[in-house]
Amino acid sequence: MNCVDCADIDPIEDQGELKLRPCSDPLAAAIRNAGYEVFETSKTCIIPYHRKEELLKLIEMLVAAKDIADSLSVCVKSKGAPTAPERWLTFDQLKVRFANENLVSIIMSHDFCSHMQPIVNFSEEIVGFEFLLRPLPQGSYFQPYELFEIARRTGFHSFLDRAARISAIETSSKLLPKGIKRFINFLPSSIYNPKYCLTHTFEAIRRLDQNPEDYVFEVVETEQISDIAHLRAIFAEYRQQGMRVALDDVGAGYSTVELMSSLQPDYVKVDRSLISFCDRDEGKQRMLREIISRAGEFGASLLAEGIERREEFLVCRDLGMDLGQGYLFGLPEDKPPGRFGFTA
Repeated sequence: MNCVDCADIDPIEDQGELKLRPCSDPLAAAIRNAGYEVFETSKTCIIPYHRKEELLKLIEMLVAAKDIADSLSVCVKSKGAPTAPERWLTFDQLKVRFANENLVSIIMSHDFCSHMQPIVNFSEEIVGFEFLLRPLPQGSYFQPYELFEIARRTGFHSFLDRAARISAIETSSKLLPKGIKRFINFLPSSIYNPKYCLTHTFEAIRRLDQNPEDYVFEVVETEQISDIAHLRAIFAEYRQQGMRVALDDVGAGYSTVELMSSLQPDYVKVDRSLISFCDRDEGKQRMLREIISRAGEFGASLLAEGIERREEFLVCRDLGMDLGQGYLFGLPEDKPPGRFGFTA
């Protein structure tokens, strides 16, 4: 993968070119036989189109010839589009893009914002916020998980993940005083080369005169993390820039205690499934003690997610956890809660 994965996404306009590769004489002949003009280079077939409907019809024809489509990469370049690295996709990715134009438009146009949910210590003082992607107040509605799923299926997840990180950094610089931690999610699968893919994030922090030590970047991954070495390299890049890292959802799904011990993050965020009604469940309390003990071996701070009841808060405090987050302290909002002394 290269820098095109994070580059801006060009709109698909009514005039442009559909490019296919690898090009072959039989492929070019089949397209001409269907009534389309084709220009050939050594590697690429270039097919001009003059209306979006014409482009869609051409794509449908190629997809129907599955033995052809499965072996091809496709690029749509609209007339007058800015000069940028070409973004090559599969036909399946292109089909998902056309079927979800509203969500793709939200991704392309950055039509989203960052809300903030408080993170407190066990004296109930705010020490930080987690930043979460949300629709603009007057913008199109979306579910964040749905937006990221469409981004993944269209090949735009690196673009969206980077844009979401920068949105969080910009929001935090406007609303929070220095010294307050800012927890920001990232998808490991969106960062192919940490030394390149994270430069935009670090540049935003420098541009906005932010303190790198205030930032905690947390792994959010819905798929199993198979390349531990790659994730360690990402963690190392963040830490080299003076930032901290966190592992999310420990105790559930793929974020196992063994993964936590292998990665040794600065913050361990314990999944809400272990926190919910932990005051009534000895099994959950035993698991929490194990996580706390294992994290203590490498000095991580423990954060309990999803605290909704005072009883859960008290159990987590008594077990020795450091921080808490959940509806008991506040929902994600577009500004810090005034009752905690923030005036932004």
